[in-house]
Amino acid sequence: MSVKETLNKDYFAWNRQVYQRLKLALSLGLRRQIFFAVCDDVQVRNQVATRLHSNLAYPLGQVLHRSDVGGGMSTPAYPRLVTLRLNLNDPNPIGQINQWLANYPPPMVGVSPDSAGHTLPIPAFQIVGIELLTKQAVAVQRLFLNYLRLSEQYFSHQDSSQFLESSLLFWLPRPWFYAIQQSAPNFWQYRNGIFTFAGEPTPTVEKGDHPEDHSTSYSLNLDEFDQSILDESITPPAPKDQQFQNVNGVRGEDFSVQTRGKVEYQPVRDLSLTHINKELQELVKATVKTNTIEDGDENWQVQQILWEIEELHEQQTSGQHLAAAYQKLGNLYRLQIEEGESSLDNLMVAILAYQEAVSYDDTSPQLPDMLNDLGTLYWMLHRSSANRSDGQTYIEQGIEFYRLALKLITPETHGETYARVQNNLGTAYGDLARFADPVENWQQAVLAYDEALRYRSAEVDPLKFAACQNNLATAYWHLGQYSQPMEHLTKAIAIYNLALKYYNPGEEPLKYAMIQNNIGTAHWNLAQYENPAENLKLAVKVYREALKYRTPANLPNACAATQNNLATAYWHIAHLPQITKEEKPRFLKLCIISYEEALNLSYSIKDMPLSFDLLTTHNNLGLAHYELVSDLSFKGDKNILSQHLEAALDNHLRALNGLNHQPEVYQTTFNYIIKVIRTFHEELGVQGQNLALSKVPGQLIPEVLPKL
Repeated sequence: MSVKETLNKDYFAWNRQVYQRLKLALSLGLRRQIFFAVCDDVQVRNQVATRLHSNLAYPLGQVLHRSDVGGGMSTPAYPRLVTLRLNLNDPNPIGQINQWLANYPPPMVGVSPDSAGHTLPIPAFQIVGIELLTKQAVAVQRLFLNYLRLSEQYFSHQDSSQFLESSLLFWLPRPWFYAIQQSAPNFWQYRNGIFTFAGEPTPTVEKGDHPEDHSTSYSLNLDEFDQSILDESITPPAPKDQQFQNVNGVRGEDFSVQTRGKVEYQPVRDLSLTHINKELQELVKATVKTNTIEDGDENWQVQQILWEIEELHEQQTSGQHLAAAYQKLGNLYRLQIEEGESSLDNLMVAILAYQEAVSYDDTSPQLPDMLNDLGTLYWMLHRSSANRSDGQTYIEQGIEFYRLALKLITPETHGETYARVQNNLGTAYGDLARFADPVENWQQAVLAYDEALRYRSAEVDPLKFAACQNNLATAYWHLGQYSQPMEHLTKAIAIYNLALKYYNPGEEPLKYAMIQNNIGTAHWNLAQYENPAENLKLAVKVYREALKYRTPANLPNACAATQNNLATAYWHIAHLPQITKEEKPRFLKLCIISYEEALNLSYSIKDMPLSFDLLTTHNNLGLAHYELVSDLSFKGDKNILSQHLEAALDNHLRALNGLNHQPEVYQTTFNYIIKVIRTFHEELGVQGQNLALSKVPGQLIPEVLPKL
């Protein structure tokens, strides 16, 4: 093991995952990207930085560009990643980068009698040695921060400096990480990602060890369900589209994946793959299940494609042939992902393979489809990321690929592809709105969906047309949460109803029910602003229609979500001013029935996500039970009153038990409990209060008694 032995073993798994994310971010080669890698352990920092340089500096092998016999221009391999140690005498990282580029400008390659050639791209840069500033004079430290503040000017203009054409990675210990945040806030705001590595703080003594292999393989959860009323706020479903489909339905090379079953497993060919990106090889190796007979044929295809790529490299064949081979590899993994095998390793192999294909042939007619696929693969990565900063970086990279794809096509020549990419772009902007600038990003989503619908025909493909309409309506719903609610929610309802026309409940019952649920949610929301009685009754109507097709048997979690929504709508109807005292109990009883159904279903299912908060539902159910019997018009006997008060207390206690880390909600729920216990005493005397206190956990009694 090359990482120091004293390092906690848990660090390895964490650092492997962070390394993979950082490597992916740098390998894209996008412009105007600033990343910060935070690491207090200098030895770990050196190991990871060395590995990044090893994998990314010359990822295609040492011979990238060779002149043809009889002419042309021969150049040495030009790096994709450059590692620079901060000059402590003049700690100006941007100045160092510009000086390096002045000394080593990107060479011209591909010059021939028939071609003018092209310039290689600006490499990415990683800056190390910033931790050594700690030992320098205060004046030097301030000078470094001042240089960062001065460099802000570069980012305010599109073409101020060459280094803006690449990605920058700053390696920092935590003290300098915080110092930049505080002392160069404008520079800090241009960051695109933060990658934190675990390790023990060490003195700034550097060692040149190499790290262990950084690989991981965990599964991604790509299932999506429409969301529902969550207490007093609603979150409708995230839009979804067919992600990898293209104009002809199947994209890429025409190669077959045979049906899994009995196959004759063939031994792995002994061939040294010296020209293929080592990281790509390692990732492929991690995905190959050589001991699984039923997967043997698929694994054999992977090996065959790798051998083909290696032989093409050895033959120094054209970029088009290499690109086609790499694309074939990406296609194979894309198919695995479509079939549900969406592990991080599979995603990364597909990404790296497509990026290699693009780098070898940027004129391929398949390029727009590959860029669309790259956008979708990064969208999938963002859905799997537990780190908020990483998630935002991935979705922004996905958007960049979608936009690149759109630059290469026109709706007149690639109508269906253009519409699909616009729809995917809208989905990506909607997800980006969760991280920053929600109004702006939802507006961008609306523009993208609108553009997609201009080139999606209901006559040609009614279901895709309807799906895009659903996405557009959801975008308007979200805009309504921030501005012009009546206008945006009214548009959302109209567009949802338009989408609904294309879903036959007999043929597409679940999608039909999903849109009915969404319409109900929009009506519920609109009721907060206008015509509450009319909109709430419409919400109840469409929720009940949705529940005809969202049943406990076919989709219990979605059924529970709609029951939860229906209950909340009944609650609000019960409190309309025009509802009489005689009518109110009926709606409260309907509310209780739906909340109980939602909770019973939720606790009966396992391993299925819920789109509403169970603790909130328990609190709401407790309030409904309490209000049913606390009203002066209640005519039930003492036994019925006691049953409802007990149900109210049980539900509030159930909610309180899970709210230890939410102080404000905890206090509100605690106050509900006190109110119920007081009502026990008022209505049922000391015996009733004792019954209530017998249900309260012992540790709460000292807190409850002084409040009574």
